[in-house]
Amino acid sequence: MTDAFHESVVRSWIDRHRLVSFLVITYAFTWVIQGALLASGLEASWTQSILIGFGGFGPPVGAAVVIWASGGDLRKWIGQFFHWQIGAKWWLLALGLPFVILVMGSILFVGLGGPVDLSSFPFPGIYLFVLVWGTIWGGGQEDLGWRGFLLPFLQERHSALVSSVFVGVAWAGWHLPLFLNATTTHGAWPLSQQLLWVVSILSGSILWTWMYNSTGGSVLAVAVFHAGINGMGVFHPADTEAIAPGGVPDPVLSLLAEVTGAVPMVALALLLVVVYGADRLSNHEPPGLEVVGIDHGNTSTESR
Repeated sequence: MTDAFHESVVRSWIDRHRLVSFLVITYAFTWVIQGALLASGLEASWTQSILIGFGGFGPPVGAAVVIWASGGDLRKWIGQFFHWQIGAKWWLLALGLPFVILVMGSILFVGLGGPVDLSSFPFPGIYLFVLVWGTIWGGGQEDLGWRGFLLPFLQERHSALVSSVFVGVAWAGWHLPLFLNATTTHGAWPLSQQLLWVVSILSGSILWTWMYNSTGGSVLAVAVFHAGINGMGVFHPADTEAIAPGGVPDPVLSLLAEVTGAVPMVALALLLVVVYGADRLSNHEPPGLEVVGIDHGNTSTESR
């Protein structure tokens, strides 16, 4: 049997099992890299952060393979990351809502007795670096897979809300190696904070769907929005030395920080469901597989 025959068989199988193929490739790529980091015993450092970010390319790698096998348009798929013409209103929301969430979370934190140490407040200009880093390497790179492929794939058959929850669950589980590594931020959290983080992930998945559907499939807007919300954590009053007196984290204050960070996202996600409805989470028709150049007619029930 020729190599061409083997390639044809592989492509055919992936095309018939798109969802399973995407998840297996996505998880395998990320878990192998981040599992190797865990086994290496590498301490927290820029090197570790860069390698973790590289592992974060699992979702776009998984999406690329499935789109290739299904005869889709890889250039059209990648083009979603460069879709910037979405109107001033949506750029204002993508860039401004993270500040709203920060303010809401900070007010809750202080109002519930959380301490504030203004002397350790970071230089505001660092936010620009955090935003750029987060968009291309520190989280936003994931969105070309989760939102640029998996979400429209699911929205072919399911509501935007159901699709968001599915993506959120897959997205949360994909982070598992970070929780097993004690040298990462995730790994240092107690169980209560980890569970609250899952709630934030599910809420965030709804927010990202709203942004993606409302901008006609702009992965760039979603990635910037994603990076902005992640970046706001740098400026939350709980991310100061105030919650770690003497360098030892206070578990009560740490939990309070996570709660006050999650509540605004949950509230905003619920508001979006009420305002826009669970079916589309937008005033526009949700993008489907046309955004990756796969014909609707080529999608069988089995492949979904």
